Amino acid sequence: MKLVLWILVLFASATAIVLAAYYNTGSVLFTVPPYKIELAFNTFIIMVLSVFSVFYMLLRILSGLSGINRRLRTRKVELLTWSGIKAFFEARYDKALEFSEKAFKLADAQSAKALNAVVAARSAHQQRDYLQRDRLLAAAREQAPANKVLVLLAKAELLLDEGRHSDALAALQSIYSSGGLQSTAVLLLELKAQQMAENWDAVLELTGILTNRASVDREAVDELRHRAHLENIKKNSKDIVSLKKYWGTLSWQEKVDGRIAVAAARALMTLGDNATAQKIIENGLDAGLYPELVALYADCRSGVVSWQIQRAENWLAKCPNNADLLLTLGRLCAYGELWGKAQSYLEASLSIEPGYPAHLALAQLFEKLGKQEAASEHYRKGLDFALKQIG
Repeated sequence: MKLVLWILVLFASATAIVLAAYYNTGSVLFTVPPYKIELAFNTFIIMVLSVFSVFYMLLRILSGLSGINRRLRTRKVELLTWSGIKAFFEARYDKALEFSEKAFKLADAQSAKALNAVVAARSAHQQRDYLQRDRLLAAAREQAPANKVLVLLAKAELLLDEGRHSDALAALQSIYSSGGLQSTAVLLLELKAQQMAENWDAVLELTGILTNRASVDREAVDELRHRAHLENIKKNSKDIVSLKKYWGTLSWQEKVDGRIAVAAARALMTLGDNATAQKIIENGLDAGLYPELVALYADCRSGVVSWQIQRAENWLAKCPNNADLLLTLGRLCAYGELWGKAQSYLEASLSIEPGYPAHLALAQLFEKLGKQEAASEHYRKGLDFALKQIG
């Protein structure tokens, strides 16, 4: 039905044009002194329509040529991009740099520019051409601002690989300025940068966030969190007020962790606060018999050794064959001049796990008791164990 209507309209239009041309006797006069040109109106209309048609066809031809050139250019960019990516993953970094840099210069789309600039920059980095790398990344920031996160993330990672953690942190800060929830990859990069910069408070903050991310290696994050606490304890170990204040910020779970408790107790003992150190050790041992913490308990003497012996015997009741705990009890009893119990505990420790510390403790005990021959025997055996460990 529509086709019929269009045919009728065309016929009607043609009829109207023919009639108009037949009855139109007007003319058009062009005056350009001293010349005058007079044309029939119908001729003038035909000329205008002809010129318009020719002009329109030329525009269509030029537009078509432009579209062809644009498609060819886009195709070339695609081929160079894939060639550059392929060469990069084949570790042919010179070719990857060549292809990707050409694609970067030819590309019109910002995403294509950013991608090729990053591949080219990574290729330059692998060849240790850091000036070329930085030039490419700077050009990408300028010419592809919509893809700044991609460029800045690559820049931070490459700067970290070079050891420039301060510059990497500056790049990451530019990402943060955009706002919003940051990806796990960004946080892990900052974690690495803060670790290199030894900003342990920032490391603790980041590990707290990353612990809740499903894609993170929880063990690695926990290990780094441990290290951050140990480094902070070390940093505050010269001032007892700062050390106690920092200790107060830790959770109970962190306070009873063996490694953290050992570091804090040793620092407090060095500063002369054995009473607080003893409480830290006892709380830690209540949670679990961490070997270093067990051994440290015998060195932490706050004056009431009978209390320490009682606590140690309570732990021994739960773990009767713990050689480290038996050794600690023997040393505590020797300090409290409970010679018989000390000898019994030390010999029990040796029977379970022979070693240099127990032989040395027994040798020192026998020296105090005037049993020089027995002391010499244990010194000799202890030395044998020590030499075996060195060997």
